[in-house]
Amino acid sequence: MASAMFKSTASSSIMNRSLRSERTRSATFSGRTSPAVKYQTTSASLAGRGVVILPGLGNNTGDYDELKQLLQDRGSSVAVAEVRRIDWLRNAAGFFDINYWRGTLEPKPTVDWYLNRVSAAVEEVKEECEGETVCLLAHSAGGWLARVWMFDQGTQDVDSLVCLGSPLQPPFGTDGVFDQTRGILTYVTDNIPGCFHEDVKYVCVTGKYVEGKRLGDNEASISSRVAGLGYKQVYGSAEVWGDGIVPVPVGQLEGATCIELDGVYHSPLGAAEGREWYGSAEILDQWVNFLEPPRPLAVAKTGGFFANLFSR
Repeated sequence: MASAMFKSTASSSIMNRSLRSERTRSATFSGRTSPAVKYQTTSASLAGRGVVILPGLGNNTGDYDELKQLLQDRGSSVAVAEVRRIDWLRNAAGFFDINYWRGTLEPKPTVDWYLNRVSAAVEEVKEECEGETVCLLAHSAGGWLARVWMFDQGTQDVDSLVCLGSPLQPPFGTDGVFDQTRGILTYVTDNIPGCFHEDVKYVCVTGKYVEGKRLGDNEASISSRVAGLGYKQVYGSAEVWGDGIVPVPVGQLEGATCIELDGVYHSPLGAAEGREWYGSAEILDQWVNFLEPPRPLAVAKTGGFFANLFSR
């Protein structure tokens, strides 16, 4: 069974595009420091909790049927954004934008179709939950798409973003490596950095399924070298742990609660016994409590007439 490691990232620096090439191969984060309001996880169940699942690149709504059922069994009201595999071809519209070829593509209007699906799913769950705020549960590319959606639509309907194996930062400067989103993820990092919305709880869940190795490392396994090829395009280095698709460092945001799960694979596609993904029943318990509504920590106050009166 996979084990989890929890950590909270914090740094006072805000890295911009001019500094990105200086990022190291260790876990380096871009964005703001931790939100001003700290949160703790409640011990309540997920009864009545609204959850919106956001599919990753190449996935469709049906890929998350098992995860949806597992959450419903715990009492959650769940909707999956309506996405077909063929819908992802809509992103090809970016080909006709000169910024695509320059690597400076912006999210809108290329991903407007996806943002509209998120809005519809949020409205569906809000109606079931009688207007309560919801949690966005984003898989893979759904993570950065969720950040774009909150930036575009606001956060009045959302209190949490939980990302599962999401590439949340572009690769650092390396020859032959470029932003796979042709600039969109760079735009997100520059304009919606880190835990941008202080009224939203951010949780980043990453998997350590296979350690990547350089292609020329003849002592490494074929699977490690193949994974390393992909990691290098997403992160900038092959030699890093990841879930088989997304390296751990790019799946983490500064200021977020970050959870690393050993032995966890990236996607429901290809998942099987012994190759569980984030949403598998065997893995769910290690992160599902973070779907609970955030609760601001109480701030103790001392002094004053009433405080002294009741302390007697």
